[in-house]
Amino acid sequence: MNRRTVIKNLALVIGGAALLPSCLHDSGKASIALKKINVSADQEKFLADVAETIIPKTDTSGAKDLNLHLFVLKMVDDCFSKKDQTAFMSGLDKLSKEAENRFGKPFGQCSQSQRESLLNELDHKQAEFYKAQQANKNAKKEVPADDMLAFYAITKGETVFGYTNSKYFMTKQIVWELVPGRYNAYFPVKNLKPNIKHG
Repeated sequence: MNRRTVIKNLALVIGGAALLPSCLHDSGKASIALKKINVSADQEKFLADVAETIIPKTDTSGAKDLNLHLFVLKMVDDCFSKKDQTAFMSGLDKLSKEAENRFGKPFGQCSQSQRESLLNELDHKQAEFYKAQQANKNAKKEVPADDMLAFYAITKGETVFGYTNSKYFMTKQIVWELVPGRYNAYFPVKNLKPNIKHG
């Protein structure tokens, strides 16, 4: 047997084995491993657009910069009940279809004002739901029965929670310091403000 042919064939087999996993990758799946909910790449993109509308990029980082949609998915997958997960997934699809019906294009291609108008409408409904829930003190606190509202309530809550607890927010926006804070033994007495009254 020719040694060159063996080496050439061996290189082809090794190269094929290295490329095979990337060929088998399902491009229609979410980019994060989830155990309980099944999310497609399109649904993940839609969720990222909703999160970016809630916390848009300005002179500070937006939701997409911090991958907050992945945080929302992980939280829903790990921490929410089966009922809430079902409502979340159903609401995600309903809101996506509502955007297409209303504006004639996918949510991500809508203008910022169109996206905000749709989410503001849900925001008002959510406020009314919580107001009614507070009025009835005997009622258990639950996510709204309307799936679209449930999806929005969960997404908004987890997006804001993820943002305010992110490393970016804790180190760049509000520098978090343990209570009671540092003790500066060398602080000059002459710099104390005389008008501060104690007691």
